[in-house]
Amino acid sequence: MKIALGSDHGGFNLKEEIKKWLEEKGYSYEDYGTFCTDSCDYPDFALTVAQAVASGVCAQGILVCGTGIGVSIVANKVPGIRAALCHDSFSARASREHNDANILTLGERVIGRGLALEIVEVWLGASFCGGRHQLRIDKIAALENKA
Repeated sequence: MKIALGSDHGGFNLKEEIKKWLEEKGYSYEDYGTFCTDSCDYPDFALTVAQAVASGVCAQGILVCGTGIGVSIVANKVPGIRAALCHDSFSARASREHNDANILTLGERVIGRGLALEIVEVWLGASFCGGRHQLRIDKIAALENKA
């Protein structure tokens, strides 16, 4: 299972910490940038990560910007993407179990490294429950197909 990673300059440092954690835990990932703290535009990286997940090149994605909001908005424009902005472990677990979120978004300027890595661990460890939740995911897919 390959994980797509991306950030803008505001999320670069946390993305690098997540990369180290993924390596330590044996996860495979693809880093889609940015590769430095120079000012850049988050839509470019969020779109690339979302397309990698939507196409199946990567199974899941993690995006980081200053707040996590911008990358979440962009990623959710791509059909098939259910990006969830999470700043706590409960939301991270629920986003996977109930919403089948396939991209996690985080805000480097909002949460610290320790909490961020805990959220990543919980999010990657959780899985979709299906059942009544599948009906809701199907309704989301139907909305995408109408657009």
